[in-house]
Amino acid sequence: MTRFISFFTVIFLVIHFQGHSQINSMVFKGGTEGHKIYRIPAIISLPNQELLAFAEGRVNGSDDYGDVNLVLKRSKDFGKTWSSLEILVDYDSLQAGNPAPVVDRFDPNYPDGVVYLFYNTGNNHEYDIRMGRGVREVWVMKSYDLGKTWEEPQNITLQTHKPNNPSFNSDYNFPEDWRHYANTPGHAFQFQEGKYKGRIFVAANHSKGDPQEGFSEYQAHGFFTDDHGKTFEISESVKIPGSNESIAAELPNDRMIMSVRNQKGDIRQRILAYSSDGGKTWDEAYFEEQLPDPVCQGSIISMRDSKGTFTLIHSNNSDPAHRNNLSLKFSDDLGKTWSKSLLIDGVEDPGNSSYTGYSDLVEISDNLVGIIYERNDYTEILFKSISW
Repeated sequence: MTRFISFFTVIFLVIHFQGHSQINSMVFKGGTEGHKIYRIPAIISLPNQELLAFAEGRVNGSDDYGDVNLVLKRSKDFGKTWSSLEILVDYDSLQAGNPAPVVDRFDPNYPDGVVYLFYNTGNNHEYDIRMGRGVREVWVMKSYDLGKTWEEPQNITLQTHKPNNPSFNSDYNFPEDWRHYANTPGHAFQFQEGKYKGRIFVAANHSKGDPQEGFSEYQAHGFFTDDHGKTFEISESVKIPGSNESIAAELPNDRMIMSVRNQKGDIRQRILAYSSDGGKTWDEAYFEEQLPDPVCQGSIISMRDSKGTFTLIHSNNSDPAHRNNLSLKFSDDLGKTWSKSLLIDGVEDPGNSSYTGYSDLVEISDNLVGIIYERNDYTEILFKSISW
């Protein structure tokens, strides 16, 4: 049985090290700028060092399904201040969600970079789609001027998803019968070096067939492009039943790592999966006891400083019983150990609320990382920059 770990217990149990917040700013606040709630944040850094923050703008309340827009804000001062809100996608009373942005820095036709935003739409609640009563689709939109203007969205469902719902679309007749589907909550990533340099990888998850006990029909997977978004290929699925929301990062020597939520909740830990072929297949996947998790989303990035030191940074709620105690964990051995930890935010007793929720990480500069995260029962999305 999982025991509750208090805020003060976490302080004594984890190994802390020198680090401090450089910037602390409000990005999205519920009840302002036309939306009752903002959720599911994602953030990227642009080649000109500006930051783009994305989220779901939920017009009427906290429900995952309904009138949900994709919204954007920009920071030109490393997260200290943010622009007014811009609505990128609005499907009226239907949802657009799970923003997954990434910058293509290697398209020879666009040397200043191309911003991609992957996202999902759906026409019913998650349970109903798991029952086959609805469809989730996959889209991408691109910006060739660093997010100032955007091209029309492209539906890439047939390349990235395997639905079986021909009554909705006659082409949706895949025998695999994937039903619910979601891109990673958080950023996608692009390989910066090696054999797969330029590949854009988007972590994702799907349910397959009829609902099973404990969400066992869920599996994490990903999709990727090697030709700047012209075509996409789907990865192998992670073989652990119940593997769900996922996010990935590059490793040295043509490898990558994916951090995955365990939707079953029987083991309150993150799942880590490794690939040595650019995310096409998985060499291994296992539960990591050094990354406790309350069944929630997490984020991961890799950074290499000016001295060549490689570091993995992971964020999630480090309390297995509550969405609370959002923490950064650091690994200098490619995710095998996570000996350094820094508490970002939390309270001693969250009660029935979720004090901290979803988060996303972004590299700002050497030894400086930014984190955008939900706080105070999803009423706020904040940004902090942390040096170590």
